[in-house]
Amino acid sequence: MNTERRAVIDIGTNSVKLLVGDVAGPRVDPVFETGIQTRLGRGLYETGRLGSESIQATLAAVRRLLELAAGHGAPSIRLLATSAVREAANGPHLVADIEALAGHCVHVISGETEAALAFQGVRTDARLNRCPQLILEVGGGSTQWILRRTADDHDRGSLALGAVRLFEALRPGDPPSDADRHRCEAQLEECLPRCLGPILAPALTGGAARGVDLVGTGGTSSVLAMIWLEIDVFDRERIESTPLPQGSVRRVHERLWALPIEARRRLAGLPPDRADIVLTGVAIYESVMRVFGFGQLHCSTRGVRFGALLVDPHNDADRGDRL
Repeated sequence: MNTERRAVIDIGTNSVKLLVGDVAGPRVDPVFETGIQTRLGRGLYETGRLGSESIQATLAAVRRLLELAAGHGAPSIRLLATSAVREAANGPHLVADIEALAGHCVHVISGETEAALAFQGVRTDARLNRCPQLILEVGGGSTQWILRRTADDHDRGSLALGAVRLFEALRPGDPPSDADRHRCEAQLEECLPRCLGPILAPALTGGAARGVDLVGTGGTSSVLAMIWLEIDVFDRERIESTPLPQGSVRRVHERLWALPIEARRRLAGLPPDRADIVLTGVAIYESVMRVFGFGQLHCSTRGVRFGALLVDPHNDADRGDRL
């Protein structure tokens, strides 16, 4: 089977990320991955527009990641844009600027396509290719879900709920108060049963998701695992082979909300530039586990970008959601 080196740049609400990997059939072997925080979604949910400072930071990040991709010998580069770009009134202007800079089409993907790519990415790990299963990808502006009942039967969708969006709506103090945390939990306890409850209902037994594997993918779940493992260096094997019990996720959640931001920045496993939105990102996973009775969280480091590498790069004439 032939191996092809490919790269994907993912322009998200919080950061721009690069993955370079060698693809052979359904297999993806990561070669290089990195990200640059640009907080593209800062202020978006109040103004409906991307801020000029965040736009310039995003353009600079894309330029740098294109150089890194080329330096790692990736002749094929796919660019994706997700929640912030698809929601912003001036998103199309940013897309045009990136395309002029990169010389490549930018695929502005829907939440459903984002969920589909996350699903394909998680499936590249044979340990997590099982059923029944709920996959959650908590991003900055949205959360993608995939409910997999059998190998051939699954639903997917996207919620307007993400770490940056929720943080900017709540604006907790520093340090956060008990009232701030309770307000966050109360909002999630109202939202999740209404938005996810009907989807999960067929998989629930006695009101709880017993026997259904919960898989988290994306930056928040990896950071959550690294905090719990107390590791500063990204270790894919340790993250993916260590399920997080519900009680441990709750303890991490409570610890984060008890600390001022400067103390959070010093925590092992937590990148300092995520020390604010980690509060709400972890809260989403903790609330899903508590509300629906999931006993463990399996963390996958293979999400949207792994799925995007599997897409045929020679079909890049397609635009937008036609991946």
